[in-house]
Amino acid sequence: MSMPADEPAGDAQDSPSASTIAYRTISEAILVGTYAEGQFLDESGLARSVGTSRTPVREALRRLHAERYVDLVPRRGAQVRVITATEMQEIYETRLVIESAALTKICRQRRGAPAGVEQTLADMEEAGAAQDWFTFARLDQRFHQSLVEHGANRVLADLYQALRPRHIRLAVRTITEGPHRRETIEREHREIVAALEAHDAATAVQVLNQHLTAVPELMRAFSH
Repeated sequence: MSMPADEPAGDAQDSPSASTIAYRTISEAILVGTYAEGQFLDESGLARSVGTSRTPVREALRRLHAERYVDLVPRRGAQVRVITATEMQEIYETRLVIESAALTKICRQRRGAPAGVEQTLADMEEAGAAQDWFTFARLDQRFHQSLVEHGANRVLADLYQALRPRHIRLAVRTITEGPHRRETIEREHREIVAALEAHDAATAVQVLNQHLTAVPELMRAFSH
């Protein structure tokens, strides 16, 4: 299995701790759907699958709770969080505020698109063609994070980074529910990059608004 999502630098160690290994393994299993929404996770079973004792698993679950992968239910343990239609809408609204500010600043300062963005989009499109939805979602987050960081507002970039686990998990769920939207997603990414290169903030924000609008079929899927 690949790592769950462009881990912060602190986790990229040659010899990761047992709790980090547990975190990576469990988080990816949640992202790819091995552990379904609403499912309770057994610490002993997780420890066996990860190959650690229960203590690192417990530490990993606390981190996953902080990142809103799981809920910790008294006397029942960890339960994989269910993403609701309301939460999906709120995540999109938050992303729109942060990303719009970044795109506007980039265009105002005539910075163009971030370095490396073409490779990210090419890799993402390759993953989409292979229906590797986890990699597709991870690269989607990387693309949008690069836009925010290119805006050179460290506070906004840090806030956006904090959304990373929810962004990726939501992206996996939405593309799985609506794989036919892949071409639309890819086209809108290209249109945002073109607008940045043209220093056209109005178009960049307009396309982003379309990009982060929850389509009715997905809202229905998340309401069940």
